[in-house]
Amino acid sequence: MDMMPESMGYDRAIVVFSPDGRLFQVEYAREAVKRGATVIGVTYKDGVLFAVQKRESKLVTPGEKIFQIDKHMAAAASGLVADARILVDSARVKAQQNKMIYDEPVSTPTLARFMADKQQLYTQYAGVRPYGVSFLIGGMNHEASLYETDPSGVILNCKARAIGKSADKINDFFEKEYKDNFDVNKAAQLAINGLKKDEKVHAKNVIISVIDKDGYRALTQEEITKLKLTF
Repeated sequence: MDMMPESMGYDRAIVVFSPDGRLFQVEYAREAVKRGATVIGVTYKDGVLFAVQKRESKLVTPGEKIFQIDKHMAAAASGLVADARILVDSARVKAQQNKMIYDEPVSTPTLARFMADKQQLYTQYAGVRPYGVSFLIGGMNHEASLYETDPSGVILNCKARAIGKSADKINDFFEKEYKDNFDVNKAAQLAINGLKKDEKVHAKNVIISVIDKDGYRALTQEEITKLKLTF
């Protein structure tokens, strides 16, 4: 008699655990993230930096990977960008509600937990699927902070992190190379070196955004050139 596949009967609905305690639909969502573009976030002494390499095309404008949530906060996504857009829209509403109710910007950990809670909610009910996206959420309140959320709703407080394709290899590299006293130049170079672990990197194809005391901004090509990065 043929053996039944391990997942047979346990991957049909999100609410069914396998005998060894796995939720296969959540694991499939994580696989969608692993097939996504590599996205990197790095904290430095004055802020948070995001880096991603855009795909060049003469016919199609590359999809957005770094989303501004508030003037002091942004999120970078890897996985299903359509899922990311829906969650980012919810996060933007949450940020504005916090400002109206409490008369102050939402904190990065509060917003990260809000997004993680929304992702976790979609691992509990029949008739839905998990969001196939992970986020790096960075912000500048009293200090710079960076969080990762994944399709299961797990939330991690990070100093430097990669998500998407080759993330494990890049995060091992960050464990060895990251230093707490990095300035923006060293943080950007660390991010570029991380991207190079995935594939060849070209200066004109890299998108770098920062969040510092002046708020969120995407660096222009001229500003990236001034950082004197090695590609």
